[in-house]
Formats: sequence, structure tokens, C-alpha cells
Amino acid sequence: MSLLFSPIMIGTMKIKNRFVNSATYEGMALETGEVTERFIKRYRTLAKGEVGLIITGMMAVKPLGRGLMYQAGIQSDDMIPGLKRLTDAVHDEGGKIAFQLAHAGRQSSKEVIGETPIGPSSAVRDPVYFFKPRAMTEGDIKETINAFATAARRAFEAGADAIQIHAAHGWLINQFLSPFFNRRKDAWGGSDENRFRFLREIILKIRETMPEGIPILVKMNANDFTPREGITPPLAARYAGWLAELKIDALEISCGTLFSYMNMCRGDVPVDEMVQGLPAWKKPVGRIVVGRLVGKYDLEEGYNLEGAKVIKPVIGNIPLILVGGLRRRAHMEEILQKNHADLISMSRPFIREPLIVKKFREGKTDTVSCVSCNRCLAGINSNLPTLCYYNGFPAAK
Repeated sequence: MSLLFSPIMIGTMKIKNRFVNSATYEGMALETGEVTERFIKRYRTLAKGEVGLIITGMMAVKPLGRGLMYQAGIQSDDMIPGLKRLTDAVHDEGGKIAFQLAHAGRQSSKEVIGETPIGPSSAVRDPVYFFKPRAMTEGDIKETINAFATAARRAFEAGADAIQIHAAHGWLINQFLSPFFNRRKDAWGGSDENRFRFLREIILKIRETMPEGIPILVKMNANDFTPREGITPPLAARYAGWLAELKIDALEISCGTLFSYMNMCRGDVPVDEMVQGLPAWKKPVGRIVVGRLVGKYDLEEGYNLEGAKVIKPVIGNIPLILVGGLRRRAHMEEILQKNHADLISMSRPFIREPLIVKKFREGKTDTVSCVSCNRCLAGINSNLPTLCYYNGFPAAK
């Protein structure tokens, strides 16, 4: 039997195969964060498609932590009934689901949260939203740590099989981990140990809140690709070693922030679609800025693989989940056979083909049909739901 279809344990949770739906913003929740039937249907379909572990898109742990207009939330107990319908739908199809807990930090806007976004430091003007964040106080930090723990408790009450802490892609925890974003000189910055403290305290606080045995996963950058050095593979390996000491149950590695967003989703740069949702005054500049990216980020299969090779040896028996441009079944099998990773994670292929794992198992195809046109991700700028827009965006009503 192919390793791709062999079961694996993530902590106490048994996964029937090695495929993971990597957390992907859905754009299908209400503005207040509640999930909708369309949202739930997306995950029911993925479970029908035999995805071993389904990780939701980032769920905001508090209102100030929202990054996008139609992002799901887990910031209050009012969310639990809808989230319970979500887990029930996945479980009815024999699937396993993990909730990704997140705080956007500086990667948000006043339009979304109603005030200036926060971050570990106020340094560096944002390249997308054009502002500097408010530096977090000690009180802000403690309050946010508690918010992650409370959100984890809600995830458990809603029936999630696991949680994943979002410490990648320039979101708040990544901002604390990265020397590019974190310019603090107190106990929360100034050294690798201090920068790691925020994530450490979140994990420890969640452990106080959650019943023993509920798997805790972390998603972390192997490389920030920021203008000044942030997280690089050697630093990521150091952090991964500390995560192993904390006995997390699985680690997923990715890359990129808003300062290098095309590193997150390499492939085509759909200029027209990416600027479509910008205000009129931003479009001319946006077209120039985005146009400069064309041809510089062509898809490289397994573009986080080199990072995995550095990190895998330091985490022992903790499963490593690899995401980033994985498109061919043979390549996926090779990665597992060579022990570079333990699970294969995909995002864009599942947007286009939610049943692709079932197709692989039945021998109907050996490669995904996603061509990495990136229109699905460009749709976020226009507040569109995250769907495959290979044939173009829907006509404006």
C-alpha cells in the first residue's frame, strides 16, 4: 500500500491517510464571524473526498484579531452552536477536523476591526495597508494569550478533533517570533528565547484549559522572506526544537508574510484580479507594484521542502506536515519515503478539486488539476468567497 494511504497518529488522533487540507481562508462566514451553511458544505465535501485531516481557515480568537471581512470567528461562546454543526458535518462523513486559532495582529485594517491593528512593535509601515501598528502593552499580551486558551476551550466544546495554532504567514504569533517584526527590548523580544515566549505561553495556557489528550498542532514559517532578516530555516529549526520540547503533536511548515505574499502562493500573478478590489485611488499604484511580481514567483513543486529537510531532524517523532506547491502523487510519495515529511498538505488543489484524494486512491489521476493561477487568492481582495476562479471572477451584479 502506498504510504499516502497509510494511517498515522497525531497525538491521540488517528488519521486514515497522509493528506491534510491546509488552513485556507474561506470568505464564507458572516461579518460577525458565524459560519454559514455554505461554509459547512465546503468542509463536508472535503470529508466526502477522504481528506485525512481537515484544518479550517484561521478563526479569530478575539474581535481585534480579525484580519479579513468574512473570516470565521471563535471569539465568543455564541459561535459554538454553528461550529458544532461544522464538526458534526465532517464527522458524519468520517472525517477529522482541526480548528486553526489565529490573531491577525498588524495584518488587518481599521475597516475590518474599527481601530488601529496591534503588533509586537510599531516599527515598519505595512506594505498592503500602509500604516504602522500600535505596539502591544504587557496587558495586551496577557489578554491575547488568554484569548487563545479560551478559544481552544470553545473548539473542544464544539467537537473539534484538534486545534492548530497559526504561527505563520505574518500573523501575530509569527510577528512575535520574527526579529524583523519584533523589535521589543523587554521579556517578549530582544533574543530568540524571548521572541519564542509568546508562543510558548500560548501553548502552556491552552494546556491548562484543554482536556488532556486533545492534539495541539502548530503552523510555523520556515522562512519569512522579509526585507530584513526574519525567520530563516536555521532559526525555524531552533524554534521547532523548542516546540518538540513542549511536546506539541504535529508541526506544519510554510513561508511568507504580507511583505512577501507571493512566496506563500507561488505561481501566476493575476494582476487584473489582484487590483480589482482596490479603491480607485490605489489601483494605478497597485497595478505597478503587482505587475513587478510577474514572472518572479513561478511554481516550484515542494517549495518548502528544503525547510523541511532542516527542521525534520530536530523534532524527533513529532509528525511534520509539509505544504507548498505539492502537485504530483509520485512526488508526494517520494517525500514520505525519504522521511522529509510525514503528511502532505495542500490548499489551492482542494479549492479546485475537493475530491482529489479519493481520485488518487481510486487511480483516476496522478496529478492535481490546479495550475496555480492564484485567482482564488486574488478574490480575497474583492471580498469574494474562496473558490476556483480559473475562468475569471463572476460578473459584478
